[in-house]
Amino acid sequence: MSTHDYPEPKHFLLHLSDTHFVDGRGMLHDIVDSEANLREMFEGFDRANAHPEALIITGDIADRGDSDAYLRVRDVVESAAARYGSQVIWCMGNHDTRENFYADLLGEEASDEPYDRVFDLNGLRVVVLDSTVPGQHWGELTEAQLAWLGDVLATPAPDGTLLALHHPPVPSPLGLIRLFELHDQDRFAEVIRGTDVIGILGGHLHYSTTSTFAGVPVSVASATCYTQDLQVPYPAARGQAGGQSYNLVHVYEDRVLHSIVPIGDYPTAYAMDGEQLAAFLAKTPEEQLVAVNASVANEH
Repeated sequence: MSTHDYPEPKHFLLHLSDTHFVDGRGMLHDIVDSEANLREMFEGFDRANAHPEALIITGDIADRGDSDAYLRVRDVVESAAARYGSQVIWCMGNHDTRENFYADLLGEEASDEPYDRVFDLNGLRVVVLDSTVPGQHWGELTEAQLAWLGDVLATPAPDGTLLALHHPPVPSPLGLIRLFELHDQDRFAEVIRGTDVIGILGGHLHYSTTSTFAGVPVSVASATCYTQDLQVPYPAARGQAGGQSYNLVHVYEDRVLHSIVPIGDYPTAYAMDGEQLAAFLAKTPEEQLVAVNASVANEH
């Protein structure tokens, strides 16, 4: 009998959100260097020498939809994707401007149409939904979008479907978020319930959270720019220049694993390199137990 309960994942993705680049390399809210934070995120991920199939960025790419902001974030993300051999999948957010999103971020003809797309990642389908409402910060999916989504989901994908959108269909403990949530969620639930959707990826909240929606797991990636302080009295809100993170998404045959990775460098408590781990795994179970017990004893 194998000692490993889980096989290798079938798919590996990187999920980040809310980069909020500003025009002219300025500081967001006079304190946050959005570009430096994103570069630091990728520099940290580089150390893993990992190769995700795709980088999924769930909206609010540019804080005010400026062309310069889109061009700079595109350069940072596409440079990282080239190193990893990854596809880049963008989503629209409420801070984004559709015309510049199409023209400067995607390099396509400018348009004011919702950005809804389907991507095939070696059998895993990723459906991007544009939940933004021009001029508003709350979100919605129109009847036309939901009808289109229903048509897409009518044919199952070999490895299932992930939905990616900016406004996640989850409740929030912050009073501020209740003003900006996704409207008419019941209609959305009717479309995806009972389909091959295995997960929903979202952003918008500026903190990491998980929930379920229509029987489907939902994972929200925090922001790379700044985060929401959840230690404030309701219904107050406070954005903080710290606690940023991104998510690793591993898709298995029967489940999806979401792992939160903090951005930044921290003091080392202990370390084991690849050679040391390989030598440990080559030991018998009895030898491994002796080694672990000796390590624990040395800590005290």
